[in-house]
Amino acid sequence: FPVTICVHANGSGKHLLLYGVAGTGKTFLASYFALTDLSLGHAKRIIIVRSAVTTRDQGFLPGTLAEKMALYEAPYREVFAELCGGRRDAYDLLKKRDYLEFMSTSFIRGITFDDSIIIVDEVQNLTDHEISSVLTRVGKNTRVILCGDYRQNDLQMTGKKNQVSGIENLVRVARYMKSFELIEFTIDDIVRSGFVKEYLIACRDWE
Repeated sequence: FPVTICVHANGSGKHLLLYGVAGTGKTFLASYFALTDLSLGHAKRIIIVRSAVTTRDQGFLPGTLAEKMALYEAPYREVFAELCGGRRDAYDLLKKRDYLEFMSTSFIRGITFDDSIIIVDEVQNLTDHEISSVLTRVGKNTRVILCGDYRQNDLQMTGKKNQVSGIENLVRVARYMKSFELIEFTIDDIVRSGFVKEYLIACRDWE
C-alpha cells in the first residue's frame, strides 16, 4: 500500500516523488512529512513551490501579485489546519514566523535553498525547464518532495504547443537517482471520497 511505503520512505531521508491519481492524499502526505521534518529539526523551513499556470492570464485577476498568488495557497491552509489539530491559522502563523514560504516557479531563479524541505506540488503543470529550475536550487541539507498526476495536466489548457508537462521525464530521471524514492498511487489508494473513486473507475472503464 503506497501510504505505508511512503511513511517508511519519509524516514529514509530520501527525496520523494509521489505521483498518481487524484484524491490519494499526495499533498497531504507531503505536508505531513514536511511538518514532521520541521518539528524534528531536520529542516529549518518549508518551501512550497508550484507553477501558477494561469500566470499567463494573471493580469486579468484583481489585486496585487501577493493577492493573486494567495489563490493558490488556499488548499495548503486547509491541509495545514487539519494536520495541526484544526488550527485555521497554522499555515499563516508558520509563514509569519518564517518557517514557511510559498512561491511560484516564476521567481525561483538565483535562489539556493539550504536546510529546507521543498514541496513541489502539481508537478504535472511544470515544464522540463521549470522542474530543472527548481531541482537545481537544492542546496545543503535540503530535501525535495514532488507531487503530481499526469492526468491533471493544466498546461494543455494554455493552447501553446511549447508548454509540455515535464512529469513523465521527471519520473524517468528520478528512477536513475539513488537519492529518490518513487511512490505511485492508483485508484485503489483514493481516500478523498467514495464518489471520487467511483467516478475515476467509471472514467477508466468507459475509456
